[in-house]
Amino acid sequence: MTVEQLKDNFAAKGFDTEELVILSGAHSIGAGHCSSFKGRLTEPPQQITPAYRDLLNYKCSQGANPDVVNNVRDEDYATVAGIMPGFTSRVRKISNFLDNTYYHNNLAKIVTFHSDWQLLTDKEALGHVHEYADNATLWDLDFADSMLKLSKLSMPAGSKGEIRKKCSVINHYLY
Repeated sequence: MTVEQLKDNFAAKGFDTEELVILSGAHSIGAGHCSSFKGRLTEPPQQITPAYRDLLNYKCSQGANPDVVNNVRDEDYATVAGIMPGFTSRVRKISNFLDNTYYHNNLAKIVTFHSDWQLLTDKEALGHVHEYADNATLWDLDFADSMLKLSKLSMPAGSKGEIRKKCSVINHYLY
């Protein structure tokens, strides 16, 4: 999606541009399948840091549509050292930690999804990316508020809904 399409999509649910940027910060954790970001593998250096693109290409060559972590911080240190050694300082021993690294990564153009990079193409969204890169505490507070608002959206008609253990798989219950 373009940034305009993202904004329209979020607006249809009652969210503004700032909330789009806030909720996108959840991409500091989790993983995506290579098929969900294959377009990123050929984007130009203005949109993705070449070393990060090389890392994604390497990870995606490791099997049929493998999962790849959203945040370079959560990658294997040796893999990052071999493919993008300038980024080893971003790798952490604690993975899947929800924080504002997404915004730092986005500004460095080391984000996995095209929709993430799109936030840098809109003046208002870019301002919020900078704001949350600079102030982790503010992002924590605003993220909590936005998640609460998100949780209040009504379910689609006929759906019971569930909190999934893995986003791409429906939970299986033994009754």
